[in-house]
Amino acid sequence: MAFGATFAALRHRNYRIWAIAGFVSVIGTWMQVLGVNWYVLARTGSATSMGFAVLLQALPTLLLSVWGGALADRLPGRPLLIAAQAAHAALAAGLALVALTGAGGLPAVYAISLVAGAVSAIEGPVMGRWASTLVDRESLGNALALGSLTNSAGRILGMSVGAVVVAAVGPALLFASNAVSFVAVVAALLLVRERERYAGEPAAGAGRSDGGVRAGFRYLLRQPVVLVALALSFVLGSLGRNYQVTMAAMSDGPLGGGAGGYGFLSTVFAVGTVLGALVAARRRDLGYGVLVGAGLLASALQIVAGLAPGTLSFAAVILPIAAAAVVVDTTVGTRAQLDTDYLMRGRVLAALAVTGSISAAVGAPLLGWLSEHAGPRQTLVLAGATAAVATVVAAVALDGLRGRVLRHRLAGALAVPVVRRPVRRAASTAVRAVRPAARPARPVAPARPARPVVPAPRAADAPLGTGAVPVAVPDGGRRSARTAGSVGVSR
Repeated sequence: MAFGATFAALRHRNYRIWAIAGFVSVIGTWMQVLGVNWYVLARTGSATSMGFAVLLQALPTLLLSVWGGALADRLPGRPLLIAAQAAHAALAAGLALVALTGAGGLPAVYAISLVAGAVSAIEGPVMGRWASTLVDRESLGNALALGSLTNSAGRILGMSVGAVVVAAVGPALLFASNAVSFVAVVAALLLVRERERYAGEPAAGAGRSDGGVRAGFRYLLRQPVVLVALALSFVLGSLGRNYQVTMAAMSDGPLGGGAGGYGFLSTVFAVGTVLGALVAARRRDLGYGVLVGAGLLASALQIVAGLAPGTLSFAAVILPIAAAAVVVDTTVGTRAQLDTDYLMRGRVLAALAVTGSISAAVGAPLLGWLSEHAGPRQTLVLAGATAAVATVVAAVALDGLRGRVLRHRLAGALAVPVVRRPVRRAASTAVRAVRPAARPARPVAPARPARPVVPAPRAADAPLGTGAVPVAVPDGGRRSARTAGSVGVSR
């Protein structure tokens, strides 16, 4: 595939504007994440308190995303998104005020984190549905992959810059910078040309008779292929994606890398996510075969990671695992949007967000408990084997639901062994090599004197329709000696 196809979605003007604004916003978001973590840790000295702040931001996703999905399918997206960006900017400014003056202290930070999580829970499905209208159907998978690339690159840059800023002047500047970053998103929302979007927003009041959240659940229950993909995403996400836990356990335990080793592994993992986004962007079709293949690859490499002897070898395995994880996420997101009704897309995206949140909430403590009681290596091997079995089961289920496509392909491959092709190719090559040497001997072939076995004069006496005349005078002498002789004998 040509290199330009990797960035095919950027051919759309609306998406270019949105991608630039999104990159700026992602950088600001990760700067704020680092700032909140540092502020809480500096005030309490407790990693548990820091984790509580993260939980407060993630918890609303479980409770409010489905309502956000229903709103996304009912109301125009642009006004909702502008209001959400204004709310985010105000909350970030509030954090900057707390960091500068100390007013409110930790309770204020916790309260702002909870409200910010609620805004994000409502905003997520709305933004996903609205952003999918900036490109055509063929470019949607590429747009999602480039979105993963933007998020990964913005995370790396935001955390790197944030670490320098927080060490120099403290977290207040990080919060203020994030507040300003939302101006870019509002500007992009205003600059997007409505006439160049590929699906219009539903009119006000449209879909009020569809039952809202309950209708979304009923619709998903009638989409078994999407349900299997979501279930596989949950297993891979909970057992094979929470590497912040397993990397820390491996670095602090068997690998002996300590904090420095953990930082190195986190950087390698981030680079892997960028590479995975590029791989997904180069794929013209992100189908269920890609999902199963990436899931099997990540699961198998997770087993290998548990057996890695040192930090460098562990990092070498972590890199493709991170890439495969992004391919899995991008493929699930693509299929969830392309294989469902547009009028239900917001609620489907909400279900996808809830699946990701539950997988993180379940997987992180489970992997931590297993690492503590069974050991980090055993945890990686067990989780990888379980994820591999789940992927195979999902592959069989998807194949059955989609008309046994995989089974037909395997049967075709077994019916025509691949080894025949090179044999046929070699035989045809040999024939072409021998023929030029035989052709010069044709003018001196002694076969023509043998032709009188069927005398030519009898052709005149032969009754019309016996075929003797046409065969005795075949085609002006163009037939080879061997062919003419054999025909004469048969007559």
